[in-house]
Amino acid sequence: MPDFISYDGTRLFYSVVGQGPALLCLAGGPGADVRDLGSLGGLDEYRTLVMLDGRAAGRSGTPADRASCAFTAQARDLEELRRRLGIERLDVLAHSAGTMTAQAFAADHPEKLGRLVLVTPPGLVFRDVDEAEVAAIRARRAGEPGSAEALAAGAEPWSYGAWSEAARRHHEAEAGYPQPPSWLREAFYVHPASPEAEVARRAAVANPVLVVAGSEDGVAGVGTPRRVAAGYPAGRLEVLPGCGHWPWVDEPAVFRDLVAGFLGD
Repeated sequence: MPDFISYDGTRLFYSVVGQGPALLCLAGGPGADVRDLGSLGGLDEYRTLVMLDGRAAGRSGTPADRASCAFTAQARDLEELRRRLGIERLDVLAHSAGTMTAQAFAADHPEKLGRLVLVTPPGLVFRDVDEAEVAAIRARRAGEPGSAEALAAGAEPWSYGAWSEAARRHHEAEAGYPQPPSWLREAFYVHPASPEAEVARRAAVANPVLVVAGSEDGVAGVGTPRRVAAGYPAGRLEVLPGCGHWPWVDEPAVFRDLVAGFLGD
């Protein structure tokens, strides 16, 4: 059963599954339901996954103050949950847009952070996807087997490494979750007043950071995750061949073993 914290008058739901040390998990979107992450390729065999729905996402409430949905503001929710769980140093895994919130938390509370896993991130301090690279990946993959079927199903075939049965099931499940409000994307992605200062704050985070990219990712590409990894003194980039924007869907065992190994180092 999901539990919740109430912060700033907003109920934020989370669920706990698995065994081992806690790993806080954030979905992308912005506004994706955290159930979109599934078991992260079986990572729940090694870790207790604390799956948090962000503001105006999934089962969590929608605040009256839209500004509180900015990724920089939602970092406060992570600290509130850390205190609720009584964890001194919190390991965090985040996907796509959720990596922005995770990075803001890391910059705000590096002393409260253990290890950080950023999966297919769209930027370091604001959304900064290399659109030319993404367009080239999509064009290169346009004629792949299953592309027409994926488009007919309402999916973006370049989001996955291939339009497989696992990809189809993931897309169908995702379509059945609550959809975020139309205004959330604009409210979530905030451009910092001083990007240089924010880059410097990321560079002051000495914690181990693993950045996972998919070689076939037609959403975030590879160049942006590479820049994100370079922004941290202990940043490490791993590009998974044949994977798209959801690498745990394309190569679950490879993804699970990579992340479990990093967290257990």
